[in-house]
Amino acid sequence: MAAPVEDMFSRCVDPVKASNFVEVRFIDNVKGKGLFAKRSFKKGDTIFIEQPLVSSQFLWNALYKYRACEYCLRALETAEENARRLSGLPALSLPHPELCKVRPDRHQACPQCQVMYCSAECRQAAWEQYHKVLCLGPSHDDPDHPINKLQDAWRSVHYPPETSSIMIMARMVATVKQAQDKGRWQRLFSSFCSRTANEEEEIVHKLLGEKFQGQLALLRNLFTTAMYEDRLSQWFTPEGFRSLFSLVGTNGQGIGTSSLSQWVHACDALELPSQQREQLDAFIDQLYKDIDKETGDFLNCEGSGLFLLQSSCNHSCVPNAEASFPDNNFLLHLSALSDISPGEEICISYLDCCQRDRSRHSRHKILRENYLFICSCQKCMSQMDDADMTSEDEEEVEGEGETEGDEMEDEMTDV
Repeated sequence: MAAPVEDMFSRCVDPVKASNFVEVRFIDNVKGKGLFAKRSFKKGDTIFIEQPLVSSQFLWNALYKYRACEYCLRALETAEENARRLSGLPALSLPHPELCKVRPDRHQACPQCQVMYCSAECRQAAWEQYHKVLCLGPSHDDPDHPINKLQDAWRSVHYPPETSSIMIMARMVATVKQAQDKGRWQRLFSSFCSRTANEEEEIVHKLLGEKFQGQLALLRNLFTTAMYEDRLSQWFTPEGFRSLFSLVGTNGQGIGTSSLSQWVHACDALELPSQQREQLDAFIDQLYKDIDKETGDFLNCEGSGLFLLQSSCNHSCVPNAEASFPDNNFLLHLSALSDISPGEEICISYLDCCQRDRSRHSRHKILRENYLFICSCQKCMSQMDDADMTSEDEEEVEGEGETEGDEMEDEMTDV
């Protein structure tokens, strides 16, 4: 029950333009489908902009006061509020406050349950898609409400750093419940990559840890109590719930938003006299040092979403495209990292920059453990004859080859 081709472009900001720029093709039974260019792209070009079918902020992230719009995940704190909280400096003032694009005067709460949105438009969009079903009304803070019990259970089995959220699954069910054309939404959700039973179990194990079988059963029972729908009864069986869980774990694309980051980018674009530029850069450098000392790496409002067209992109250790969220909301921009020719496959990387620089064996280990496949990209094929050692093994071998003099030199260099 795959989604029709035109549906693949339905969540793009400009579906007609996107369908003229790229196409989805079946490659083979191993890789499945892939995304291919229909025209040439220059490095830096935006290939398409896409809205997710559903998305959700991570639950621990929200609990730790990273305030985001319940619909589009736009950061709700002003850049200054964000900087004060992250740095632990309550009296901090940011220069050029006019560069902050957050507009608190436009924020609106759901009148029933008080969850916050960045605008009336987002509040209405959420209400029309899924929030009628998920709105807790006056029970928003009731720990015994089935949805609150489901969220608490999720937090108890999936700690930071978070990679997924049970609420994406809840919003999938609520979306189908509310939809007039329920069959269309079921087709859209079914178009995402599916897995074998053994692979699904591995993904669940990865998300929930060693006791995943009992935890999955607990989550399914709570999920059924909170969300059951006759039309989707297959999603609530043990096998169906595991498949749904695996679908979200496999296809969920991380989303990060930050009003402070957006303010910093706007500062970088300012044309200033050299002395003012040095002062502003020094201020920002010190701010990030203060934030690193107080908060560490957790800077953004974080969540994940299911993106229909972007999910067609396969992995490469030498990607020619990347996804980003420059609008401080859930709109995904797929941009070219290098020139792309017509007919060329458009690939992103499931690895970060540091991971991509590691040995072929290390990269394969990460991809196999987290995504259950063996990469056969151009870089991996060219390194087929390399020794089967992880980057850590290589460092140990190099270390064993050092002389006592080398070790002393390293110690002196470190000091």
